[in-house]
Amino acid sequence: MSQVQLIEMPVHFTLAEITDIHGALKELLRETVTLKRIVFDFAQTNFIDSSGVVYLRQFCQAAQRAGIELLGWSLSPQIKSLLQASHLDQWLEIDLDTEGVIRLQTEDNKDLLHPSVRSVAKRAIDIVGALVGLTVTAVLFVPVAIAIKLESPGPVLFSQLRCGHQGRTFRIWKFRSMVANAPELKHLVENQIKGAFFKNENDPRITKIGRLLRKTSLDEFPQFWNVLTGDMSLVGTRPPTLDEVAQYEPHQGKRLDVKPGLTGEWQVNGRSQVLDFEQVVALDLRYQERWSLWHDLKLIWKTVTVLLSKRSGAC
Repeated sequence: MSQVQLIEMPVHFTLAEITDIHGALKELLRETVTLKRIVFDFAQTNFIDSSGVVYLRQFCQAAQRAGIELLGWSLSPQIKSLLQASHLDQWLEIDLDTEGVIRLQTEDNKDLLHPSVRSVAKRAIDIVGALVGLTVTAVLFVPVAIAIKLESPGPVLFSQLRCGHQGRTFRIWKFRSMVANAPELKHLVENQIKGAFFKNENDPRITKIGRLLRKTSLDEFPQFWNVLTGDMSLVGTRPPTLDEVAQYEPHQGKRLDVKPGLTGEWQVNGRSQVLDFEQVVALDLRYQERWSLWHDLKLIWKTVTVLLSKRSGAC
């Protein structure tokens, strides 16, 4: 084994290609005595789906732990933008000197994206819905802020990095429903869900006003800003945290093929009953299969009826 290994990446890097290449890449990580650097040649690559991004993130982290340097070579502007937006450039050095490589003409990869991501009508509905939601948020902001501040010190809003479409990271905004140092206390709380998903029905970090905000879903209202900026949609999959995505199996990354949503199949069909992350993945993939504008509108209507019937659970 030489000190440098070149990996020619495929035209499309999706779940099927991961299955083909996983064995060889796993073997490379065992060559830590001689192998010092792995170079990923993206010269032919014009599409990486969410599973590909999740897999590359996990492989890069494992390689870093093994002391192996990683270099991404000959990236197109689209692939470079995706890797940077997914923060993969934390572990994968991107060689800017290879931008001058002459490329063969490749197929348009827009058709490989999920239709919900390409839909102009869905985006228009998101913008209108976000503007209405932000107007309501502005009206609610002062009384909610006073209630939050009266019970516990700390900021009114909670923000956190989450993974969105194709693993792109973005900062999500919510009304704070937990104590200010909740992230530092997370390891003390039991996770009631099996897999890469955290939930505890009686999480002691939730404040009294926070429990009310969650029951009524008012804590979610600042996310209309995320919908307006395009990081989220009104309907989609639950936006996972970075540490959750780090635990994903490649097939679970498929749930990131659509934008995360304020509501979705899990929120209206399994929020209180789900005990295993695979059930969440199944609901998310079912949403992707059934997606249409009409299906989105039905889920929005069902979300409203769930809230009005006070069957909403907190997470």
